[in-house]
Amino acid sequence: MRTAGWMIALALAGAPFPALAQSKPGFGANLERFDYPYPVRWFETRAQNEAVRMAYLDVAPTAAANGTTVVLLHGKNFCAATWGETIGDLAARGYRVIAPDQIGFCKSSKPVGFQYSFHALASLTAALLDRAGAGRVVLVGHSTGGVLATRFALLYPKRLSQLVLVNPLGLNDTLAEGVPYTPLDGLRAEEAKTDAGSIKAYQLRNYYHGQWRPAYDRWVAMLAGQYASAEGDTVREAQARLSDMIETQPVAAELPRVAVPVTLLIGQLDKTAFRANTAPEAVRAKVRTVPQAAETAVKAFPNARLVRLPALGHSPMVEDPKGFHLALAHAIRH
Repeated sequence: MRTAGWMIALALAGAPFPALAQSKPGFGANLERFDYPYPVRWFETRAQNEAVRMAYLDVAPTAAANGTTVVLLHGKNFCAATWGETIGDLAARGYRVIAPDQIGFCKSSKPVGFQYSFHALASLTAALLDRAGAGRVVLVGHSTGGVLATRFALLYPKRLSQLVLVNPLGLNDTLAEGVPYTPLDGLRAEEAKTDAGSIKAYQLRNYYHGQWRPAYDRWVAMLAGQYASAEGDTVREAQARLSDMIETQPVAAELPRVAVPVTLLIGQLDKTAFRANTAPEAVRAKVRTVPQAAETAVKAFPNARLVRLPALGHSPMVEDPKGFHLALAHAIRH
């Protein structure tokens, strides 16, 4: 962690977050001062009449190459960097690994007024893979990245050999299950309150089933360091628009059209049910969590299998890298 992040670390340890907001050090809106585990490459293009660029990691095999490329798609509260240990494990197994930061996230552009959709992000990801000469790939999507990976599979089935979904969102329509729609202004108001403390509290409750480890602090600091930057309002606007995308664009109704083989790797202790906390208490229990939605979804896909990870939550690659890597390697070989 670079010097600019020291006040984030203090906030995680309990120091008052307003002091951080006053000095605005952070990591930069595009994580300019946050180190990634591998060299960052750039894909520059135009989208919606704006020049944008996507950061991505492209790591060659460190063992005998097996000819397969694995693409890792991050979730909303994650970045390509979060896949660092997974990239190392896959490369050691002979895979080429590509992990992009999506537009609106992390080191990639956050264009003002961009109309975020999973179709748009899938199209940009396909263009990046073309530029990288990736060919046919194994696509792995985590959390919000699972929605994107499913949309990609629907749009570009011939580009995939298989799809692996790790605790994905979008397998159920939470609005249909009773979560009230929150307009963009409401989402902006929520983003205005986001800081290191609220990020950690949310992840502790939903991702890590009440058990926090010091290793998780780095990923909270990564997110909070964007919000705390001088350009933090740009991050908040992008995050509000991304939340709108997630709440209004589930893929649940389209699962029967996914033509590629699917493996669901699901941490069973995951409490995530997108924005269920905004629903009336009487309705909240009807909104399915990710593991609950996966039990139905595996039957909706034409060719899918469900692998339950009984002791893990929403982020198995962070919580138990070794166990997750074995499960992922088996899924890809299957």
